[in-house]
Amino acid sequence: MSATSTLIELFSTGADASVALSAPARPDLSFGQLRALMARTIARLNALGIGRNDRVAIVLPNGPDMASAFISIAAGATAAPLNAGYRAEEFEFYLSDLNARALVVDRGSVSPAIEVAKKLGVRVIDLVAQDAAGDFTLEPREAADVAAAALPGNAQPDDVALVLHTSGTTSRPKIVPLTQRNVSASAQNICATLAFTEKDRGLNIMPLFHIHGLIAGIMAPLSAGASVFCTPGFDALKFFSWMDEAHPTWYTAVPTMHQAILSRASRNKETIARNPLRFLRSSSSSIPPQVIRELEEVFGAPLIEAYGMTEASHQMASNPLPPRPRKPGAVGLAAGPEVEIMDDDGNILPAGEIGEIVIRGANVTPGYENNEKANKEGFTHGWFRTGDQGSKDAEGYLSLTGRLKEIINRGGEKISPREVDEVLMDHPAVAQVVTFGIPHPKLGEEVGAVVVLREGQSATAKEIQAFASTKLADFKVPRKILFMDEIPKGATGKLQRIGLAQKLGLGT
Repeated sequence: MSATSTLIELFSTGADASVALSAPARPDLSFGQLRALMARTIARLNALGIGRNDRVAIVLPNGPDMASAFISIAAGATAAPLNAGYRAEEFEFYLSDLNARALVVDRGSVSPAIEVAKKLGVRVIDLVAQDAAGDFTLEPREAADVAAAALPGNAQPDDVALVLHTSGTTSRPKIVPLTQRNVSASAQNICATLAFTEKDRGLNIMPLFHIHGLIAGIMAPLSAGASVFCTPGFDALKFFSWMDEAHPTWYTAVPTMHQAILSRASRNKETIARNPLRFLRSSSSSIPPQVIRELEEVFGAPLIEAYGMTEASHQMASNPLPPRPRKPGAVGLAAGPEVEIMDDDGNILPAGEIGEIVIRGANVTPGYENNEKANKEGFTHGWFRTGDQGSKDAEGYLSLTGRLKEIINRGGEKISPREVDEVLMDHPAVAQVVTFGIPHPKLGEEVGAVVVLREGQSATAKEIQAFASTKLADFKVPRKILFMDEIPKGATGKLQRIGLAQKLGLGT
C-alpha cells in the first residue's frame, strides 16, 4: 500500500459494497456508506462552524457509532474521545484543557459531561443513530447563530486528527496531538505487520477512547478493506457468543482481557473450533509468556505481542507473524518507527545493552501541546524518549525491563516489577499478578505484589515467597503479598503499578 497521509485517503480502498462495520442486532454498514457518512459529517460540522483543527469531544458508549463518529469527525476536525465513565470534575478538566468547541453525545444521554459543557459554553451535539451499524446524523441540542468554519473541508496531512491525554499516573495529564499523517502511518504500519486483507474480520472489544482500540482495533483493519464487528465493550461472559455471531479472523486486547477470556475458554471449545482465528494480538502492557503459551494452545493460533503508546499513535514494535519467529518475553521488532536504546547522555547503545527505548518516525507525535518542559525532557536529538527501559538483541528483537518510573528502588537496589511478575506467574496456583513498589521509611521502597489465584487452587503468601526465593535474589522477593479476586486496573484495562500502594492503603 502506498503511504497515505489523511483519513479520507486511508479509507478510500474498501470496496463500496463490502462490509466496513457490523454490530450485534444492527444491519451492516458498507464502505460506500462509511465514506458517504464521513463526507456528510464534515459538511454538517462545517455548517455548525466547526472545521479543521477545531476540537470536538466525543462521549459515547463503545460500539459502532463511537467507531464511525471518531473516523468521521477526525476526517474534517480534531476528535477528542473521552472515557464516558468520567465524573463531572474530570469532564470539566478535560473539556477546559482541550479547549473543546463541541461535545458529541448520544441522543438521550444524561452524561455529566453535558452540564459541564453548558457551563463552559461548549456546544452540545446529539448523535442520532440510524439503522445500519455506525450510521448516524448530528443534531445540535440548541439552535445557535454560528460563524462559518474558519477552515472547512477535508483535513490536510499536518492537521491534528486526534488529541488524547497521557494517563497522568505520576503528573498532570499531558495533551498528545496526533496528526492525520501520524495516525495514517500507524494504521498502515499495523496493517503491514498483521498482513490484513479484505477477508479479515476483527472482533473489537477494546475501549474506543483509547489509542489501542482506535488505531489497531478500528483504523488498521478498515484501511485494508477488512471489516470490524464492534461490541459494546469487553465482556468475558459474552465474548464467545460474539465469536459465533461475528466469525472473526482475529482480535486485539490487553493482557487482563486475554486472561479473562482464557479463564472461560475450556467451556467454549466448540465455539473456538467453529471460528478459527488467524492470530490473536496483545498490547498496552506486558503479557506473561505463560499466558501466551496457554492462549496459543487454546486457540490454535499465534499470539502476536506488540508494543505501543499514545505518543507513537500506538504501535512501535511487534512480534512478526509466522513463519518468522515470535519470542515470548520480547515485544518484537521495530514495526514502523525506528527504535533504538539510548543511555542517559543521549548515545545510542549497541545490542544487549540496557537503556531507555527511543523512537522516531512518521507515526510519532510532533510534541506535547503547550508543554515546553515535557518536550525538552521527551525529545533528544530528534528521538522521542518513551520512558521505558529495555534492550535489543542481536536480531533486533526488543525486550522491556519496565517503565523507568515503575522500577522499584529498594535501598539503591533496582528491581524490575516485570521480572518478579514472570517468576510468580510460574507458581502453579497463580493466575495473575502485579508487582509494585510500597513506600518504606528506611529503604525508600519495598517490593509488594497482588496475586489472583487460579480457580480451585490455594497458596499462602509464605509459600509464594519461598517459591520466588528459589528463582530471585533475596532483595527482589515481595515482602508483602495481597490476595485479591481481581487485579486493580485503570479505565483501559491496563495494570497500574504507579500509585497502587497508595490505592491499597499500603506504606507510609
